Amino acid sequence: MNRPASRLPAIVEQHQKEVLTEWLNNQMSSGNWRAGRLQESQLRDESQRFLALFTKAVQEGLEFDARSPQWADVREFLSELSRSRATQGFTPSQVATFVFSLKQAIFRRVAESLKSEPAALASTLWDATLVLDALGLYTTELFQQAREQLIARQQEELIELSTPVVQLWEGVLALPLIGTLDSERTQVVMESLLERLVATGSSIAVIDITGVPTVDTLVAQHLLKTVAAAQLMGADCIISGIRPQIAQTIVHLGIDLSAVATKASLADAFALALKRRGLTVGRAAPLGD
Repeated sequence: MNRPASRLPAIVEQHQKEVLTEWLNNQMSSGNWRAGRLQESQLRDESQRFLALFTKAVQEGLEFDARSPQWADVREFLSELSRSRATQGFTPSQVATFVFSLKQAIFRRVAESLKSEPAALASTLWDATLVLDALGLYTTELFQQAREQLIARQQEELIELSTPVVQLWEGVLALPLIGTLDSERTQVVMESLLERLVATGSSIAVIDITGVPTVDTLVAQHLLKTVAAAQLMGADCIISGIRPQIAQTIVHLGIDLSAVATKASLADAFALALKRRGLTVGRAAPLGD
């Protein structure tokens, strides 16, 4: 026996205005929409757009398929919504609630329309539950992906900001490192340093590791890779910020930095760099002498 056609599409289309009004009231009363400083006008516009797209999609069938052309507009809207909510600081549950909160308004219209038809009522409520649950879960997945992309982009930006290359003097660059060196960051460090070496025509690079908390074998290898890359560009490197604890660690680990000049402070490294450039810094004569 074939299952009768679902009554949900007709009910949603017929009562779209009432569903939208109740859905908006429920969202605004819950307060979730305020979490990311969302404007009421934006919430109203997004809700109206989604309900219109949802109403159109369910006319062709109730089974949500993430690859079906039938749901393409709904998927595009939810993807846009998820990216927007991710940048606004919403939580996954608050984003999913946007879809799940539509249930109450639709259930009420279904119950009113089919109150004298128990079998049709139960079947239609089940249809609504399945499709809205699928859309809610899909939205959560999109949000998680959007937030992961946002975090990854922010990490890349932080890495770039935390590896500035500063010109101390004509022909002398300084690269102050703060935090732990890993493979990804080392690549950014090398690219930044090499680009500045070419742009400024500098012949000496001071790599300051005062802000690097620990130096182990891996960190030392990353440092040596950076030094080697700079040397291939014709620049001499000086590593500064070798504190007593770091010096002991380097000796204990048997790390060979003998091929690289090292200094305890950036000031000492800068003085050595000037000396290699054939320059000296002296006190100016007092005015009036």
